[in-house]
Amino acid sequence: MNREKFRRSFTDQCRIVVLPVIHVLDNDQAERNVKLALDGGCPGVFLINHDFPYEQFLPIIRYIRGKFPDYWMGVNFLAITGLEAFPVLAQLGEEGCRVDAYWADDARIDEKNPADAQTEAEDIDRTRLSCGWNGLYFGGTAFKKQREVASADYGRSASIACKFMDVVTTSGVATGHSADLAKVSTFREACNDHPLALASGITPENVTEYLPYVDAVLVATGINIKDDFYNIDAAKLQSLMQLIRS
Repeated sequence: MNREKFRRSFTDQCRIVVLPVIHVLDNDQAERNVKLALDGGCPGVFLINHDFPYEQFLPIIRYIRGKFPDYWMGVNFLAITGLEAFPVLAQLGEEGCRVDAYWADDARIDEKNPADAQTEAEDIDRTRLSCGWNGLYFGGTAFKKQREVASADYGRSASIACKFMDVVTTSGVATGHSADLAKVSTFREACNDHPLALASGITPENVTEYLPYVDAVLVATGINIKDDFYNIDAAKLQSLMQLIRS
């Protein structure tokens, strides 16, 4: 997948794709925030189970798909890889619950090994193919709260990652922390025409700095109500979207 094909996956052709990340609590809270994202002009959302195991998350995913049958929806099952997630997503699809994308915090890229010796990433790739799930895979690479990757290896990590996922996805050092522009620039160069997403620290105040480099932003803290981990601030979202479109 190249950058142009990635953008064509979405109905809203902005300079970059803005995907709010909703830390799910229950059906009502998830529905309310998805509607805020939809009404705010975002072409899709990611849902994440930050507070409970993914098994408890599945009924909420089904509920949201039922409420928004045509809206683009991705999910993140916290702390597991595609090896476990892809068969679950395939089963949801067989039930009629479409999940458009999976985001894994750790795509298991090992920059110390050659590109053709990525044992764990290869296992994940085989599982994805064998289970038949056909959504987009956003794979965390040199990602927050995972194994630390030396800055000298950022380019190599990103280059290897392109082989195993639809959208290479990186971040700053922690939730709410902006990514170093030098890191993002290195990733952009190494990814060439492969889609690149950024998943931490984006705000209305800094988003324009990243526009030359990334194809998508996964954003939560920067558009949430102050000191509220779970709910979108419609005014902040509007500000962000206006800057993206200007």
